[in-house]
Amino acid sequence: MKLQGIFVAAATPFDYSGQLYKVKVEHNVVKWNLTSVAGYAFGGIAGEGPLLGEDEKAVLWDVAAKHAAPEKTLLADCSAEGVEVSARLAKRAAALGFHAVVCAAPHEYKSLMYGRDAQMLYFQSVADRSPIPVIIGNAPAYTGVDVLPETSAALSAHPNIAGVVEDSTPSRVAQIRQLAGVEFAVLAGSCTHLLECWEQGASGGLLALASATPYACITLWEAFRTREREAQLDWQERIRQPGIAVTDLYGVSGLKYAMELNGYYGGPPRLPFCPPNQAVKSEIEGVFKDLRG
Repeated sequence: MKLQGIFVAAATPFDYSGQLYKVKVEHNVVKWNLTSVAGYAFGGIAGEGPLLGEDEKAVLWDVAAKHAAPEKTLLADCSAEGVEVSARLAKRAAALGFHAVVCAAPHEYKSLMYGRDAQMLYFQSVADRSPIPVIIGNAPAYTGVDVLPETSAALSAHPNIAGVVEDSTPSRVAQIRQLAGVEFAVLAGSCTHLLECWEQGASGGLLALASATPYACITLWEAFRTREREAQLDWQERIRQPGIAVTDLYGVSGLKYAMELNGYYGGPPRLPFCPPNQAVKSEIEGVFKDLRG
């Protein structure tokens, strides 16, 4: 499958009792549909996926699929600690019309997942059982487990593994591209060095920032695609600090507040995450003041 362009790592709306807010899922998806993003990923880290039960994920995916524009690619995050749960989630996502699933390496037993053999076994086993393509999710800063370029390249030989979301450095992207070939998709997972990752062969980005300001991410992508160097450098610098604010610094709480600034529904984070205090809100307002929509 073709994975190219900007993908929204979608935040998950909750109401103030902590329940999935389905009408706000619809609101955000319909608003994102008006942009030229390539697609959406639901139930991942930016979407508080580890705090969602299996049935909640299925409800989220159902609402999202019903309201996504037909040209958008739908990705479901099926990360779990075991193959059986990941595969079961992949089957539910496929039945709801999703096109592929994203899976991060299991990480509760970190010492058992450092090695290539265990990682290969997990991803190959999920891919064998999944009715739709699998995308490796590699975010070692969050999981503590790193899928090395050599492992991603070896997994690219599996007919049902379509690519990797690499939340790492441009040099890592270059290694994967060199080892895995051009047919294996590589999506950058961070805004910090997004342009550099594209220059090293990434085919797009799966970005939490796009939940709050998809147009800024799209503008950088279009500048890269049309080789407008001055615009590339300008927009990379514009999104760098906002991207850090809604991932590394303030996480989901910051992301959801940034969404509110731009007319999306962010709402409260799920417990045990704390909503942003006034100082954090002021900082987010400052870094997002020139990024709208």
